[in-house]
Order: sequence, then structure tokens, then C-alpha cells
Amino acid sequence: MDGGSGLNIMYTKTLNEMGVDQTNLCPIQAPFHGIIPGRQAMPLGQIDLPITFGDQSNYRTKTLTFDIVGFPLAFHAILGRPCYAKFMAIPNCTYLKLKMSGPREVITTGTSF
Repeated sequence: MDGGSGLNIMYTKTLNEMGVDQTNLCPIQAPFHGIIPGRQAMPLGQIDLPITFGDQSNYRTKTLTFDIVGFPLAFHAILGRPCYAKFMAIPNCTYLKLKMSGPREVITTGTSF
């Protein structure tokens, strides 16, 4: 979760592990800053993927656009403001939780300690 990021970012390793063919990427020529300190990063492309939060009885699915980057980090993806806006979600970075309304009740997702 990165409430300061204007992008949703996914790493090529994650994309490969999901079995998504990189030929499905749309080319993009817009670098971004802030992931690698002091340097700009050039995405390999963009892809639209369906993302689901919740469980079988209470879930929401939306399509998010991810910028795909080729360098490794400790994360699978970074969800930024575009994700929060599309799901109308409220992030709590202190507890690493994300809350949004679901069809039956509030959906809470995040890391358990």
C-alpha cells in the first residue's frame, strides 16, 4: 500500500508467477520517480488486470492498470491511489489494512501479525 503513489506497480517476477504473457503489455514511454531513490524508472509496459478483494460470500472485483517494472523488490505489487479510488477503499498504513464496502458487509484485507 502506498497512498502517496499515483501508480499501481507490479514487478515482472509477479507477472510471470501469475502466468501472464508479457506480450500482453501495452508499451508506455513515461518514466516515474520515487521507487529507486534519486533515479527515474522506466516501466516495461502497462497491463489491465482484474483484482478481487474479499471472499466467496462478500467480494468486489475491478480492473486495475499496473505499470510493469523489471527490477526486483521485496513486494509483489504496490497499490496506489488509483486502486483506492476505484474501490473507494480506505487504507490504514499503520495496521497494513485496507477497508472497502462490499455487497454484504465491509471488506477488510491486509497483513496479519
